[in-house]
Amino acid sequence: MEQMTDYNLIKNRFRGYLPVIIDVETAGLNAQTDALLELAAITVKMDENGYLVEDQKCHYHIQPFEGANINPESLKVNGIDIDNPERGAVPEVIAIPEMFKMVRKAMKEQGCQRAVIVAHNAAFDQGFLQAAVKRINAKRDPFHPFAMFDTATLAGFMYGQTVLVKACKEAQISFDGKQAHSALYDTEKTTELFCKMVNSLKDLGGFPTIKVASTSND
Repeated sequence: MEQMTDYNLIKNRFRGYLPVIIDVETAGLNAQTDALLELAAITVKMDENGYLVEDQKCHYHIQPFEGANINPESLKVNGIDIDNPERGAVPEVIAIPEMFKMVRKAMKEQGCQRAVIVAHNAAFDQGFLQAAVKRINAKRDPFHPFAMFDTATLAGFMYGQTVLVKACKEAQISFDGKQAHSALYDTEKTTELFCKMVNSLKDLGGFPTIKVASTSND
């Protein structure tokens, strides 16, 4: 029984990695030249029954970096008015380290050695985050440099849907289309989706694996 309890810990479920769900809103598609405008991140933890649940979150509106390209078409999609003072936007050099601090705190609490990005179409979000990290020369980046969990791929496997709103519908997760393209809202829904998929596998008996379960009963 003690062995099974150990496998209700994230550090054992994900091989020492802490999944951190992120979403970015941007002023284009090129991570090197286009502005990062919004960033949200949510950490997860295991409850007492070994189910993955939301833990801590942070959210930032971000000022475009100096010389950043602003694509008007992208702003039409995400509805961001970069000149609106009520955004409360902060520079990348403030937002990124603060997010890293939250992640490192969660890693320590969960006994994890590294964080891993979870995102919908994760390569896009990872690319923009890594570009910002390089621009500000951020230290102590907690994220694995290339490993990630892409919920678009996972949802395609689990539900036959790769679009976030459609995947949520198949997973019976409510989704308000009017709030889509808000980094915080999309991160919250991606977190629900990721947790639902991981927990569904647990309910189906997929984790702990048969080998682990057999060993724990020896």
